[in-house]
Amino acid sequence: MCIRDADSGELLWQSTDDLADSSKEHEARVPKKILKCRAISKEINFTSQEQIENFRLEQRIYLKGSILEEWSFEFGFVIPGSTNTWENMIEAASEPQMLPASLLK
Repeated sequence: MCIRDADSGELLWQSTDDLADSSKEHEARVPKKILKCRAISKEINFTSQEQIENFRLEQRIYLKGSILEEWSFEFGFVIPGSTNTWENMIEAASEPQMLPASLLK
C-alpha cells in the first residue's frame, strides 16, 4: 500500500505489510506534510486465490482513541487467482472544516 500527493505524485508513505487479517489493527505513521496536500491517492495491491463477490475495504482513522474519519471503499468482484491494483483519491476538506495541525500532537 502507498500514499502519494495526488498533484505531484510524490510518495508520502509506503508499506509492504500483510493487511489480510481484518481483526488486527494496522498502524501507519505518515509524515505531517500530508496535511498540506489538496488531495492524496492511495494504492493497494492485493491477490486472491478465491473468487470474491463484493470485496470492500473499510478504513478508520483514529486520533487519541476516537474515530476521526471512516471510509468504506467498494471494489466489487475479484477474479480468482488474480493480482489487482486499486487506486482511489481522497480530496481534503475545505479550510474551515480542517482540524488544526496542533491537535495532532
